[in-house]
Amino acid sequence: MKENLRTTKYADNTTISQGSSTSTTTAYWYYPNNSSSNMSTYGLLYNWKAVMRDATSSSANPSGVQGICPNGWHVPSDAEWTQLTDYVSSQIQYVCGSDNTYIAKSLASTTGWNSSTSTCAVGNTPSNNNATGFGAFPAGYYAGSYGSFGTYAYFWSATEGSSGYAYYRSLLNYYAYVSRYYYGKNHGFSVRCVRD
Repeated sequence: MKENLRTTKYADNTTISQGSSTSTTTAYWYYPNNSSSNMSTYGLLYNWKAVMRDATSSSANPSGVQGICPNGWHVPSDAEWTQLTDYVSSQIQYVCGSDNTYIAKSLASTTGWNSSTSTCAVGNTPSNNNATGFGAFPAGYYAGSYGSFGTYAYFWSATEGSSGYAYYRSLLNYYAYVSRYYYGKNHGFSVRCVRD
């Protein structure tokens, strides 16, 4: 998808509750930075339970997890995210400078980012961002409170990192690369679905 997911229902029309707290057992969505006006641009934030619905972790490529995605789409696994970043890193037109890990600018939106003076950082001359058309917006996160709006874009994967954690990818306004790590499943992050 070229935009962050913004649905409040599953494909079968089952409603997902708006969250006012964190949970690993109840599916929740949240407005980025707690403002409904951010939804049209930044999409919504979701905890991992909402993203996965009742599916178990998947490391497969493709993941096979529809979860919160529409019919004909699925939640990308960690392996699928790696496939994307490896491909972007292999294309010289998407790399900033001579370091092939400096690909964040090519995946980031041209607006919404806090500024940075770091060379090749997402927030440095953001008008030069988004060569790939991926258009990652810095919707921040929810973890009992809202944070990093304008600074971070976090995207869930369908892959568990360890008990209570799942892998994500992130872009940061003062970084030139895309980060990979795992966070607590109760956090609210953005979602991009992949066509089956």
